[in-house]
Amino acid sequence: MNAINTALTHTSTEANLSLPHQLKKQLPLSSSLMQQIAQHRQTIEDILSGRDSRLLVIIGPCSVHDVHATLEYAERLHKLQQQLSSQIFFVMRTYIEKPRTTVGWKGFLYDPHLDGSSDLALGLQRSRQLFLDIIAMGLPIASEILNPMATAYFDDLLAWGAIGARTSESQIHREISSLMPYSIGFKNGTDGSIQIALDAIQSAQHSHQFLGMNQQGFPDLLCSQGNPYPHLILRGSNRGTNFDVQNILQMQAAHPQQFPALVIDCSHGNSGKDPQRQPEVLKQIVAERHLTMVRGVMLESHLVDGQQKISAEMCYGQSVTDGCLGWSKTETLMSEIAASLQSAQFKKISA
Repeated sequence: MNAINTALTHTSTEANLSLPHQLKKQLPLSSSLMQQIAQHRQTIEDILSGRDSRLLVIIGPCSVHDVHATLEYAERLHKLQQQLSSQIFFVMRTYIEKPRTTVGWKGFLYDPHLDGSSDLALGLQRSRQLFLDIIAMGLPIASEILNPMATAYFDDLLAWGAIGARTSESQIHREISSLMPYSIGFKNGTDGSIQIALDAIQSAQHSHQFLGMNQQGFPDLLCSQGNPYPHLILRGSNRGTNFDVQNILQMQAAHPQQFPALVIDCSHGNSGKDPQRQPEVLKQIVAERHLTMVRGVMLESHLVDGQQKISAEMCYGQSVTDGCLGWSKTETLMSEIAASLQSAQFKKISA
């Protein structure tokens, strides 16, 4: 009887959720913002293909947990984008889902109150509104594809997406990636192997027919045409880093016909999970870029350095998941990187 009651409770809760088309109607995307998103997606594709020489920088909090702090970060990032736009194209990390190795807070989408109440209905609404508010500032946004069912609520808003190291091998994530209308990066495995990601990229490039949820919220046969620009993300591994020129050239030599556009995650295994090491990682990537042809980077950054536990009294603007680089250090770092890129470009033209 307890199992039946639990099932009935879950069914009742799920019945209160908006369907994808209902949430989109409640929080619509204007035609002007639709054009902006299309332009941002094209810019990202141009950078990944080499048609645009700027550095793609996917940057922002490890995860969203405070709307006000996230919007303040977005305002600062937008101002910085205007200053550095000739060398860097920023895409803001706006991650509303978090993968958990065992247990833990699953993200703003599922628990916007941060108290375990699992108010998914509110999480869907507030996540879409937050996305719209950031986009309205003029920024493109990025997130990780974790639960494929959630993609139908936000597929019109994202400019870039990522598939994590633990889900790159998942068939459903490869299939749903082939359906999304924005570029998606696949991370190497936690053991450092890139073959799983390369297989995922090949799969995502092709059309698929698979079971999924349509915009009306019904199970349906979804038919994809293939992703516009899947690419590889190097995130290091449990055994060490893989962002340096020697590692990258070895990978390229081992997969000469298959090596895709490359983005490097300056966090996770590449920083030894120390957010304060991200600047040195990024500086080396930029210094070696003329040899590696790296198109983009990822950084975890927030208003305040470090991380904190969820509690009754939390520091404003500090991550509750992975540790982040604080804003002052982020701003200085990005200005230095832009200057370095400009200098390298000038030397190339002069030569």
